[in-house]
Amino acid sequence: MLAAKLMLNQNLEVEAVHFKIPFSRQNDSFIESFCRYFDINLHKVVLNREFLKTVVYPKHGYGSQMNPCVDCRILIFKKAKKLAEKIMADFIVTGEVLGERPFSQRKEMMLHIEKESGLEGKVLRPLSARLLPETDAEKKGLIDRGKLYAIKGRKRTPQIRLAKELGIVRYPNPSGGCLLTDLRFAERLREHLRHKKKITTLDIELLKVGRHFRIGSTKIIVGRNEKENKRLLFLASKNKNLSTIEVKEYMGPITVLVGETDAETIEKAAAITVRYSDAPKNALVILKYSYGSSHRTFETSAISDNELIKFRI
Repeated sequence: MLAAKLMLNQNLEVEAVHFKIPFSRQNDSFIESFCRYFDINLHKVVLNREFLKTVVYPKHGYGSQMNPCVDCRILIFKKAKKLAEKIMADFIVTGEVLGERPFSQRKEMMLHIEKESGLEGKVLRPLSARLLPETDAEKKGLIDRGKLYAIKGRKRTPQIRLAKELGIVRYPNPSGGCLLTDLRFAERLREHLRHKKKITTLDIELLKVGRHFRIGSTKIIVGRNEKENKRLLFLASKNKNLSTIEVKEYMGPITVLVGETDAETIEKAAAITVRYSDAPKNALVILKYSYGSSHRTFETSAISDNELIKFRI
């Protein structure tokens, strides 16, 4: 948003590109409202299969958690290059800040990403431009380098101050936008990849919700609140390979089973479901098991905390 406004201030025509990944936690409305306000044409590019392959097999490795930031940037830049050629853009602009991200925003890595993307000299980073080599746009006089900035480091104070100066008062939280950098989510993803060497969009949606347990090769996901229960029911309704368990006579969670199940696994999953319900812990409780269009009821009691720990992810 800052980079786009700085380009507008240099009387350049700007078109924005918003890349959507399955792990994003950002509110899209900020970008959309910003583009509407400044009359910027917005392109939306969804990255699914290619990005998921990058997450599982990152050429340049991971950052602090499961974030393949370098490979992510290369993929995004390659997509941006194709779009730039299509709309006949002169160069590409990003809001990156030198040193803000220790993995992907070091000077040498920024230049490496440009090279691998086929964009050497074509990427202008106006917030840190005076700390970086001149781009082709600057050399051609398309940009006044004197009006660019020399921001660096992980603190966001200069950017927040600049936003105020530029009249940008609404913007997303400046950090924490990608679930792949989240410690708890990364642990779940690692565990998933140990058992299944690929990931789908359904897997991602399931990783985002509930308490997670594993019994053999079966993943057990237990809703933590009404919102998660509704989400789990929705996902199960759209995917015939998912089965569900719920307590009949007490308030309780929706539990989803992912993978092949047998009678023993279903019994254990039901006991976990009772454990997180309002049912008395030592009583036999009626539960409903659903798989596709078939349903059946049975009774079980809550699993003990000592046994529960063995299955928790």
